[in-house]
Amino acid sequence: MNFLSHYYFDRNVTDCYFILGTVLPDLLKNADKNIILHPEKLHYQNTHLNGLIAGWNKHLDVDRYFHSSDFFAIHSHQLKKLLTPVIEGSPVKPFFLGHIAIELIIDNLLLTTGKITVDDFYAHLKGCDNTIIEEFLTTAGLKDTTRFFLFYEGFKRDGYLHTYSETPQIAYALKRICMRVWENPFTPEHEARMNEVLIAYRQLLLFDFMAIFNEIESKLVAQ
Repeated sequence: MNFLSHYYFDRNVTDCYFILGTVLPDLLKNADKNIILHPEKLHYQNTHLNGLIAGWNKHLDVDRYFHSSDFFAIHSHQLKKLLTPVIEGSPVKPFFLGHIAIELIIDNLLLTTGKITVDDFYAHLKGCDNTIIEEFLTTAGLKDTTRFFLFYEGFKRDGYLHTYSETPQIAYALKRICMRVWENPFTPEHEARMNEVLIAYRQLLLFDFMAIFNEIESKLVAQ
C-alpha cells in the first residue's frame, strides 16, 4: 500500500512518531532503493523510538495482508491487462505498473471520498524531531542518513501527496514512481492513454474500494 492508505488505518492516532513509522519503510525506499533496514525487533527506553518501531511493524502487517489479498491479486492483474496495450514501446514492466496503479487509485479514492485529509498526514510528519529519527535510523544500521533527510525534507516541503486528490494526476504520479527505475518511462501519448484507463478503473472501484480496508482492519484486530 502507498503512504495514504497506510495512514488511513491510524488516522485517529495522535503519536506522530507512530504515524511516521507506518510510512518510514516506503520513505526510505523512495530516498534510496538500496537502503535495507530490519529494526523490527529493536526495543528502546525512549517512547518516541518505540513509537517508530511500532509504526514500522504495523506497516509490515498491513502490506502483508494487502499483497496476499484477493483484492490486490484481481485488480493489479486487471490493471496490468488494461495498461499493457496503452504503454506499447515503454520499458516499464506491465506487472509493476498494475501493482503501483491499484495503490495510487485507492489513495486517490480515500482523499476524494473524504476518508482522510493530506494536511493531517503532513502535520504528523512535521511534528517529529529529526534528532529522534536520526537516532532510530543509525541504531537500525543506517550509517549515513544524509540522503534520507535530503529526500525527507523535500517530501514534507513539497506536499506532493496533495496531487493524489486530482484524478487526472494519477498517471503523472505513476510516471514519477516509474522514473526511479526507468529514465524516460512514458511518452505524452502513453500518459494520456494511461489516464483514460486509470480514471475509468477508479470509477469502477468507487463504490466498494473500502472492502479491502475493512478486510485488513479485521485481520489486524484478530492477530
